[in-house]
Amino acid sequence: MSSPTISYKNHRFPPQIIAHTVWLYFRFPLSLRLVEEMLLERGIVVSYETIRRWGCEFGAAYAKQLRRKKPSRKDIWHLDEVVISIGGRKHWLWRAVDQDGYVIDEIVQARRDTKAAKRLLVELLKKQGMTPKRIVTDKLRSYGAARRDVMPAVEHRSHKGLNNRAENSHLPLRKRERVMQGFRSVGSLQRFISVFSAVRNLFVSSHHKRSALATHIHRIRALAQWKAVTVTAA
Repeated sequence: MSSPTISYKNHRFPPQIIAHTVWLYFRFPLSLRLVEEMLLERGIVVSYETIRRWGCEFGAAYAKQLRRKKPSRKDIWHLDEVVISIGGRKHWLWRAVDQDGYVIDEIVQARRDTKAAKRLLVELLKKQGMTPKRIVTDKLRSYGAARRDVMPAVEHRSHKGLNNRAENSHLPLRKRERVMQGFRSVGSLQRFISVFSAVRNLFVSSHHKRSALATHIHRIRALAQWKAVTVTAA
């Protein structure tokens, strides 16, 4: 993780309040107005528009500072795409998660074809710096064509029943989509998911059968890292 470079200059609210507000908004399925109400209950008067600006200004900065999972050649990439309506038009959110459900990358595209699948694979190779052990997808033929072009030596398993990790990874965003009553533009969706997934990767345990104590410790460590990244550690 790189050294924190977050600046709160010219903001009248303390960094702790700004960071806590951004955490509430991206960590939980809350609308801007619900976050505004929760802060008011604690005597903090902040408009929902201010919360929106904090999310845009600081959310991306926080996400860039969060520690990313180290890639491995033993990783298995689960790829999937889900339709999202923006301004009455269909767009596709292409997502890749690893064997632990960790979101590796996601791209909003207007098409659901080989070109779009190829773009996802190219971006994944660029960010991960290595190919995976295997990729798992549903029956969409575009994945096979893109894989043969971009990473022909990588094993590809195409079966809907094997791809539950990628399909399940869409559920948290679907909940947020309903709370937010949709997204206004492709850009706003892409910006939101980059922060949303980074925060979720940090706080959500990748091991579903952890004990209650292990889960508790994981959350404590995640909060400690969050405070270090947001420069709000005591």
